[in-house]
Amino acid sequence: MNILDRIVLRKREEVALARQAVAVAELESRPYFERQPLSFREFLLHPERTGIIAEFKRRSPSKGLINGTATVAEVTGAYAAAGASALSVLTDTDFFGGYPADLQEARAANAVPVLRKDFMIDEYQVLEAKAWGADIILLIAAILSPGQIADLAALAKGLGLNVLLEVHNLEELERSICKDLDAIGVNNRNLADFSVNIQTSFDLADRIPSDFMKISESAISAASTIRELKAAGFNGFLIGENFMKTEDPGTAMRSFVSELISV
Repeated sequence: MNILDRIVLRKREEVALARQAVAVAELESRPYFERQPLSFREFLLHPERTGIIAEFKRRSPSKGLINGTATVAEVTGAYAAAGASALSVLTDTDFFGGYPADLQEARAANAVPVLRKDFMIDEYQVLEAKAWGADIILLIAAILSPGQIADLAALAKGLGLNVLLEVHNLEELERSICKDLDAIGVNNRNLADFSVNIQTSFDLADRIPSDFMKISESAISAASTIRELKAAGFNGFLIGENFMKTEDPGTAMRSFVSELISV
């Protein structure tokens, strides 16, 4: 059993426990549930923003602790001020050290779209995302069937949420596309062994239909890489570890953006 299998197994347990602890009716009664989510497309393509989806991530299964001192509001606020088009916030606790409260803090502190970064396998998690103030959900093709992707995406769109589909190869891409997606992300990290290869994005760039925004995820640590990805047709760039591994992630992003716009 690889790490992804273990994460999904644990996620099924978490969802079952969450359903027992908080009824759907209670989620639907929370203030954020009536909130209109921000447009992912509008922010991602805005000419005054960077296209960067900046991530708040404390730890990962492959690297262990990345940053145990940074606070959500401070870091995400600095990301947004530096031009982030969206914020990605991990809500998985056991493997990534995230919490639902992290997402809610990021939402309260910022006026840019917030992605709930988690391993979504159940409709209940989509309702949680809405209730916690998310604007975007992530659907990972590697852990979902085409039918599950279509159903979860349709539910999300019905709630006004934006949907980012994550793929790792051509087979996942071709079997997973459905009408209720806003963007398709190519994860350059292999979730089975957590190795990374930026070439994955370049290989799939032309295979993603133009109807969808194109996002490159992981393995981005240089401004020059973003320039190359833009030339290949990508609109967005999810960056987490590169900023979070520093003592001051917000300052790290500002320096990165300065380099990005200096050419």
